[in-house]
Amino acid sequence: MSENVFETIKRIDDNGKEYWSSRDLSKVLEYTDYRNFLGVIEKAKIACENSDEIIHNHFVEANEMVEIGSGAEKPVDTVYLSRYACYLIVQNSNPTKVVVAKGQTYFAIQTRRQENKDSLIEDNNRVFLRAEMKKHNTSLTKTASLAGVENYAIFQNYGYKGLYGGLTMQDIHVRKRLTKSQKILDHMNSEELAANLFRATQTDAKIKRDNIKGQMNANLAHYEVGQKVRNTIANLGGTMPEELPTPDAIGKASTRIKKSKKVREIKS
Repeated sequence: MSENVFETIKRIDDNGKEYWSSRDLSKVLEYTDYRNFLGVIEKAKIACENSDEIIHNHFVEANEMVEIGSGAEKPVDTVYLSRYACYLIVQNSNPTKVVVAKGQTYFAIQTRRQENKDSLIEDNNRVFLRAEMKKHNTSLTKTASLAGVENYAIFQNYGYKGLYGGLTMQDIHVRKRLTKSQKILDHMNSEELAANLFRATQTDAKIKRDNIKGQMNANLAHYEVGQKVRNTIANLGGTMPEELPTPDAIGKASTRIKKSKKVREIKS
C-alpha cells in the first residue's frame, strides 16, 4: 500500500483547509471495528493536550451520512482531524501493522513540511512588522518631540508599562533573557510586534489629535494607549505580550527568507 493512500483520503473544506475523516482513516489503518479505533483517538487527544495544543483545533466531532443500501443513508458519528491529529493517531496505533509505519512516516514528513512553511510565513511577517515598527517609531519620536517630550526613554517606558502590565523596557529585556546589545523589538514574534505597532501608531495619532503638550501628559497618553491595547488583547482571549515566546534574532529570520528565495530560484 502506498503512503499516498493517506493523501487520497484527505478532504478540503470550503475555506481550502485540509482535514481527514476518522472513518476513512480507520479503514486505511485496517481497523475492522470502528469502536476499537475510538480508543486510539482518545489516546491521541491526551497526547495533543499534553503538547499544550487545543484539542478542538485538531479533533472536531461531526456527523456524516453513509449509504446502507438501496440508496438509503444514515448518520454516523465521526471526527474531523487535522494533519497533526492524524500524526498523533498513527503514533498511538498498532505499530506492528505495515500501514501504520507508513502512516507515521507520511504524517511526520507532511507535518514537518507544514511546520517549515508556517515558520517561513512567520519569518516574513516578523521582518515586515519589524520594518513597520522602525518606521512608525521614527514618526512617534518626531511627534513626541514636537509635543515637548525631552526624555524619550521615559516616554517609551510608559508605553511599554501600559502594554506589558507594568513591565519596563528593562524588565522585558530581562524576561526575554537578552544580552545587553540585543534589542527587544528584534526578538518579538509577529503577534507581539503587531501589538507594539498598534501601540505606537495609536499613540502618535492620539498626541496629534488631542494636541497633547508636555512630557508628563505625553507619558500618560502613551501609557493609556498601551493599557487599552492590553485590555483589547485580554477581551479577545489573547496571550499577554510578556507571555509570548521569544524568537531568535530578526536578522536570522531575514537570512532564512533569503535562503528560501535562492532555493526557489534554483528549482525554477
